[in-house]
Amino acid sequence: MTEQTVSMAATTRSALADLPPGAKLVAKTLEYGGEQTQSQISESTLLPPRTVRFALSELEENDVVDSRISFMDARKRIYSLSADEQ
Repeated sequence: MTEQTVSMAATTRSALADLPPGAKLVAKTLEYGGEQTQSQISESTLLPPRTVRFALSELEENDVVDSRISFMDARKRIYSLSADEQ
């Protein structure tokens, strides 16, 4: 892998600068772990579900992450870094 695919794009880093620490941790978790559900993110980061929900909403507002409905369970959403940020 090249360094460009491993690290976040400069635009993502600048968007993350003003976000809370929980949002930064969630973004890094998605960067290294790939697509995950909210509960998977909560388990891997040890953050409370409420903090993860808030972080994901902030990241979506800043176009850092994308979400889609899970095909396995339509009640859940799958989160990943935005395609242009990877």
